[in-house]
Amino acid sequence: MRRLALLALLSTPAFAGEADVLDAKAERTGDQWRISATIRHADTGWDHYANGFEIVGPDGTVLGTRVLYHPHVEEQPFTRSHTLSIPAGVTEVTVRALDSVHEGGGAEVVVSLK
Repeated sequence: MRRLALLALLSTPAFAGEADVLDAKAERTGDQWRISATIRHADTGWDHYANGFEIVGPDGTVLGTRVLYHPHVEEQPFTRSHTLSIPAGVTEVTVRALDSVHEGGGAEVVVSLK
């Protein structure tokens, strides 16, 4: 009976944990920035998957969000990009991954905009 309970626990969406940003890069394209994030998450399917990442300014303001519309069960880790305007004077941003159960909370990466 304990084994069944353990198997049930391990198969729940929360067991996949939080999504982590493994790497992030910033590239200036004209007056905008292209932020690329490499994310790892133990996607289990539609019940629990990495569903986006945020680009956050030093004051905690979310400057942009890249929404991911489907699970990446067979593609881990994966890299996606988002192009956005970043206010003048911001010299670094934090990239944090989101998942459909925990929202944020995994490893984040700070990227210099110099």
